[in-house]
Amino acid sequence: MKTPILIALVALVSGTAIAETFVYFGTYTRGESEGIYRSTMDPETGELSDPELAAEVVNPSFVAVHPDSTTLYAVSEIKEFEGREEGVVSAYAIGEKGELTLLNRLGTGGSGPCHVSLDAAGRTVLVANYSGGSVASFPVKSDGSLGERTALHAHAGRGGPGKEEAKPLAHSIMPHPSGARACSADKGLDAVLIYELNGESGKLSVNDPPMARLPDGTAPRHVTFHPSQPFAYVNLERTLELAALRYDDATGNLELIEIESTLDPGAEAKGSTAEALVHPSGKWVYVSNRGPNSIAVFAIDPASGEITPVERESTRGEIPRNFGITPDGKFVVAANQKTNNVAVLRVDEKTGALEPTGHGLEVPSPVCVRFVER
Repeated sequence: MKTPILIALVALVSGTAIAETFVYFGTYTRGESEGIYRSTMDPETGELSDPELAAEVVNPSFVAVHPDSTTLYAVSEIKEFEGREEGVVSAYAIGEKGELTLLNRLGTGGSGPCHVSLDAAGRTVLVANYSGGSVASFPVKSDGSLGERTALHAHAGRGGPGKEEAKPLAHSIMPHPSGARACSADKGLDAVLIYELNGESGKLSVNDPPMARLPDGTAPRHVTFHPSQPFAYVNLERTLELAALRYDDATGNLELIEIESTLDPGAEAKGSTAEALVHPSGKWVYVSNRGPNSIAVFAIDPASGEITPVERESTRGEIPRNFGITPDGKFVVAANQKTNNVAVLRVDEKTGALEPTGHGLEVPSPVCVRFVER
């Protein structure tokens, strides 16, 4: 494998400037994993260096990177912190070589936090407490550390029939690119809850309308927004589908456009979806399938937001969770939780289809993938 030093030497000899790309992996520490791992990616080939432990921490299942690439935030998917029934969110400074130094950590206000994100300005950290059924917000201080929690909203009600729908299950919270609102997909309520986000104070408040309902028993999991058009996409965990919605910037309302299967035609709906991400170009949206062990690719109609299946590509492992798309849009890196490996796939610049590069790594119980360019 090429080391970061070799990549730099190649760039120096050729006279070209190649950015150094660090790749961070959030994991579950129930087995061999010890926390957050770091690798370095060759930006031309997608080849990854051997992983190193960047931070020792319990169950850092999801991580997010500040827009200025100086700080990383991670939730610890635990049920108790300092004697309280809540999980943890931690802030880490990112060093020159990609090393992580703990700045501070705070309770999330609910148990089992499973998702963390930041607004586009990098002023607010948002957390979804899965088993706690709530969402929280934290201001970001000037040094990147977390300020005291500014909001905590407990979800209420229940969705359609399903073994886990006895209570709210907040699976994610994602800010809109404008920074004015954030949306939380609640698996237990079969709904996307909508919040106003105050960029100055970091506070969340309930929007009017407060939510968008999705079909009973579909179990919405993650929300991803189009970078420039008024569209949002939500993967439906239980039914292995992708919902396309129109977003009203004035009101925050989400209106269902259509729902498409993430499976091959005629395939039995076994397994579940895990992640949905819109490509940086806005041309395609991707969804990971656990069970089929694939990533489904859809083309986005730029006028209507409707989606058309392109292909389904193997993730070269089992139980793909989150995956990451490199900032330049060239590669997808998929985290296969069950088989303890990540796989690098190249994005076809014309069709959005994925092609295996042959590159990958062994990483224990990988769940989340994030990138930092230097």
